[in-house]
Amino acid sequence: MEEDLNMSQKQINKHYVFRSVLDGKTSIGQAAKILGRSTRQVRRLCVRVRAEGARAVIHKLQGRPSNHQLDPELIEQALSALHDPLWEGFGPKFASDTLEDRYGLKLGSQTVRRWMARTGLWQVRSKGARHRLRRQRRPCVGMLVQLDGSDHDWFEGRGPRCVLLIYIDDATSRILYGEFVKVEDTLTLMKTTWSYLLKWGRPVAFYVDRDGIYKINKPSKYEGLTLDEKPMTQFTRAMSELAVEVIAANSPQAKGRVERGFDTHQDRLVKELRLEGISDMKAANRFLWETYIPRHNARYAVDPAEASDAHRPLLASHKLEQILSLRTERTIMNDYVLSHEKKLMQVFEHQPVRIKPGDKVEVEQRLDGSTHLRFNAAYLNFKPIEKRPYRPMLVAQPSKAKQYDDPRSKGVGPIPAKDHPWRRLFLTGAHRVALPAPVLTTL
Repeated sequence: MEEDLNMSQKQINKHYVFRSVLDGKTSIGQAAKILGRSTRQVRRLCVRVRAEGARAVIHKLQGRPSNHQLDPELIEQALSALHDPLWEGFGPKFASDTLEDRYGLKLGSQTVRRWMARTGLWQVRSKGARHRLRRQRRPCVGMLVQLDGSDHDWFEGRGPRCVLLIYIDDATSRILYGEFVKVEDTLTLMKTTWSYLLKWGRPVAFYVDRDGIYKINKPSKYEGLTLDEKPMTQFTRAMSELAVEVIAANSPQAKGRVERGFDTHQDRLVKELRLEGISDMKAANRFLWETYIPRHNARYAVDPAEASDAHRPLLASHKLEQILSLRTERTIMNDYVLSHEKKLMQVFEHQPVRIKPGDKVEVEQRLDGSTHLRFNAAYLNFKPIEKRPYRPMLVAQPSKAKQYDDPRSKGVGPIPAKDHPWRRLFLTGAHRVALPAPVLTTL
């Protein structure tokens, strides 16, 4: 009988690598570099995977508290002392030594430093310029793919200004994918990444710059997050669901493969487009895929240190139309309506999951233009509705007609006409009502 295991995406990837080793598709040395383990550790885990299956990659302490966690009373005592105004200005090392001297609390200076940084008692200071070494290439294809875009006048005024997106492999300097696009934004980046994933599979990591598409540069505006949570952009969130790491470079020199490559493309590619008489993006992309990229790779690409490919295939659970989408959180109102981008959506009564007013729902905007509502991994039934038309408040305007004095304003009411029903009523005596005669009783 098969056992259901609760495995993370990282554990699934580990199991895939170990199975590749057992099937003879990947060597132990290659698997050790992909997983960041020693060959001895990989060999030992392969034996466990052969005997236990997928359970071998799950840690034995998963779901259980750590055996080395600190006593909660000790943590509370230390934090209460650190928040004492008398301790203002203490550094982590000095605070650690003082806690041991005064209270007998033996805590590491790095532990105290982490607590003080989380509670705002210690500001992390950046060090000065340090010596840097040239970063070595990754050993095999797909371990690190550098991604960037270049906004340039590629058609030299013959056509619209556009952006060239390039995916270049760090191990070989090969251009794995490239495309001319109108603008480098999140939707366009997801569309080109979709094409890359269908062609090559999932790389281990993307190496990008610190643009707002890839990295939240001002996390202070994201309130309500805990200290352990990090806000992610839409693209980084999508890549995390595919188990693809997004690494932000600290300088343009760090991702020199793609940066120096654009110097070559802005020189040679512009001239070749001119010789071919190309002045639109559709023809430029066809020339890029069929002629320029194969010729560029044959001339400038180098052989990797290892012949294996670290790209991983897309799994059946990877629904790209769902993952590569824009997701925004909205709250269901009391009438089961939610608002998004000045549009209203009515949620139906019958749903695959139970919902109630106040629940947080994700509005999923897919690349095909469709909109879906997602709640607890289930999609809700809804329909778009129109807003009520805006009716401006009418302001009374002063009349231009001749104004007459109202007799009632002087204490005298209007005088009824001679044929007014009120006169006829009183003149005829019809207003009088005959009352019954009193009945006398004798006691």
